[in-house]
Order: sequence, then structure tokens, then C-alpha cells
Amino acid sequence: MEIEHIALWTRDLEGLRTFYETFFGAKAGSKYTNPGKGFESFFLSFSSGARLELMRVTGLKGTSGEGESPREGCAHLAISVGSEERVDELTALLRREGVPVVDGPRRTGDGYYESCVLDPDGNRIEITV
Repeated sequence: MEIEHIALWTRDLEGLRTFYETFFGAKAGSKYTNPGKGFESFFLSFSSGARLELMRVTGLKGTSGEGESPREGCAHLAISVGSEERVDELTALLRREGVPVVDGPRRTGDGYYESCVLDPDGNRIEITV
């Protein structure tokens, strides 16, 4: 078995799409729109074959809202960039571009070499080898 895709709710569909295209080389497919449900989404594909779905819907709650409506975000998304040097380079680029760097680059207790940044919605992105 394998993970087919990870999905994130967002209020800024185009902004989040641009972030993942610009810094992580994702390629967006066509935008899907369902006006009856107030729903829009993009599937982003990475060179490894992994996919990320970005979704927006009317009535989206923030991360601390109440009730049954969809919420923004997820715990974290880990993206492998292939080497410790690339982790360092990409983290430095993101920092220069004003992207919040939460941690690292560093070696974690379980052996990962990673940094952690926040995407425009505040989702934690682990950049790892």
C-alpha cells in the first residue's frame, strides 16, 4: 500500500499553490470547481509521484473553530529534497524570502536531518533528506 495524496484546507488556494510550486517544484493540475458546493481544489504533483491536494470551501473554519465544518491545515508535511546540502540551501532561500523558519536545519533525535518552515497558511513543512 502507499499514500495516494495528502490534502490541506486553505482560504488562499492560489497563494498556497504558488508557494509549493515556487519552493518545492510542484506542478499543479487543472483547477477543479464545484459551484454548487462552494468547493475548489488543485492537485499538485511532485517529481517523486507524491501528490498534494489543496482545497477551499465556503464556510471554512480556522484551526481553532467549533463544529463539524472543515478546518485549515494538518499536523505537518515532510518533503524530501535529497541531501543535507539541499536542506541547507532551501532553508536559507526560504529564510531570505521571509518564510518563517521554525527550526533547524538540525539532526533530530530519531536521525532525520531537517528544518521546519511554515507555509503561507501556517502549516508546518519539514524539509528533510
